[in-house]
Amino acid sequence: MGTTTALHALTLRQLRFFSVLVEEGHFGRAARRLSITQPALSNAIKQMERLVGAALLTRSTHQLELTPLGAEVLARTDFVVHTVDSALKDIDNTVQRGRALVRIGVIPSASARVVAAVGEFLAEEGEQPQDAAAPAQQRSRMDLAWRDAPSTTLLAEVRSGQLDLAIAAITEPPGSLVCTDLFRDPLVLVLRRDHALAQAEAPVAWQDIGHERLALFESGSMPALGESARAQFAQHAEPYRVSYAETLYALVRGGMALGLMPQLYTATLRDPDLVVLPLVTPHIERRVVLVYQPGPMRSQVVQALRAFLQARLAAAPAPNKPARRARRAQ
Repeated sequence: MGTTTALHALTLRQLRFFSVLVEEGHFGRAARRLSITQPALSNAIKQMERLVGAALLTRSTHQLELTPLGAEVLARTDFVVHTVDSALKDIDNTVQRGRALVRIGVIPSASARVVAAVGEFLAEEGEQPQDAAAPAQQRSRMDLAWRDAPSTTLLAEVRSGQLDLAIAAITEPPGSLVCTDLFRDPLVLVLRRDHALAQAEAPVAWQDIGHERLALFESGSMPALGESARAQFAQHAEPYRVSYAETLYALVRGGMALGLMPQLYTATLRDPDLVVLPLVTPHIERRVVLVYQPGPMRSQVVQALRAFLQARLAAAPAPNKPARRARRAQ
């Protein structure tokens, strides 16, 4: 019997056992979580390895490790398991509640745009936002599951089948995923209003900030975008690397750094003491894209929302140009 034919004998039960075993890293814990005996789990994994024709795990007294082939199989196993789980949940929602499940991921800086676009989609479909207090006939026929995370996390979860689609920022094409450009988001500089560069009322060149310490995000697209420019223009001081915009703004207000961030983040900045200026020479920007798995969409609702977001977000105006000074909160 050929390998491909043998693989057709793999069951969803075996794939789920393998996924949980790797996640737990221990046969006993995995067996308890799966509510089966440890020998039954061990036999299921051995049968799976026989069907695959190779070892998926190396076993020792204290730990389990994936073989290189096992790591490849795990990625596809997780995709199948997550896809089936989501499909079953979707079927249950549709049968029991008349709703379809859509799982959407978004980088936090683009969340306002994406939420507004989804709201427009619901309105055009004649649906109301989810509201438990609304009459049953006025409630949405769609259950939305939102996930906000850095782009690297979102891309991994689309690949694994945990998300139907995501709006993410990238610096290079994400392999194995369909990727549609929506808009570009340039890097900008956030300064104190009394900083000399802010007084000039002009875009700032990278060579003008070579002696300054920067504060930038430690994850997402910023390391790839910001670090290359820093290296090109020989910035002497190591930057502060932060996780949240609030920390970056605090460092700028305290005079400890200049803030380097994508322009989308500054759309909600309302601080009269801070100034947002374009950063030029070179002009560096990230690609904001819509990503999803190739092939048929999981449901007609997901397909319709994907097409709507692709058209609406790509047609939306570019992010507002940086203002000379952040406006006071109204």
